[in-house]
Amino acid sequence: MGFLTSNDNENDDEAIATFHFPTSKKALIIFARNPELGKCKTRLAKTIGDENALDIYRTLLQHTAKISENVKADRFVFYSEHIHKNDTWDDNNFRKKLQQGDDLGERMHNAFSELFQNNYQKVIIIGSDLLDLTTEMINDAFDELEHHDTVIGPAKDGGYYLLGMKTLQTELFQNKAWGTSTVLEASLKNLTNKSVYFLEELNDIDTFEDIKDYPQLKKYRMHYD
Repeated sequence: MGFLTSNDNENDDEAIATFHFPTSKKALIIFARNPELGKCKTRLAKTIGDENALDIYRTLLQHTAKISENVKADRFVFYSEHIHKNDTWDDNNFRKKLQQGDDLGERMHNAFSELFQNNYQKVIIIGSDLLDLTTEMINDAFDELEHHDTVIGPAKDGGYYLLGMKTLQTELFQNKAWGTSTVLEASLKNLTNKSVYFLEELNDIDTFEDIKDYPQLKKYRMHYD
């Protein structure tokens, strides 16, 4: 999960501390990894190299920003390392924060907790690894939370690309082997007494195999197929 970097770090502390009054009852969380060479899409980079992997990640970030800016909710980008102004995430459309926690589960839990404490009634989190995700899918997920406790967008690798809820379900963020094919199955065990709505299964892009069906990524496959 990531974002397109800029060189403006001067106001990081101010950005982190800023309190935002809700303008909606709905909040969209986007987890974004800082796009640094050799530190993102590392499994993909094993085949196509660090620079190509970084380029693909930037493409994914731009797609995620484009579809998210039209979602009918307050939109929050949680950066992995540093907050930047005037980057891919337009300061007028996205509220910017920093992920907090030792692993993915703790970081997601803290993000959800913060927004529920700010009186949001529906909160959804997405990553930035999918070219198939659309604005309509995210808006539909918010609509389904009207009738269900939880909404999940299952990923083909055994994880999920979207998670939404109306109340904080702490157990979903505990005792998971993050980044493995067991995450969705383990999460569903925590939801046996909840009403769950499933979105369409999608493919997130983590490996060379994942990019084969996307024409816009064809140039990265040409020398490695």
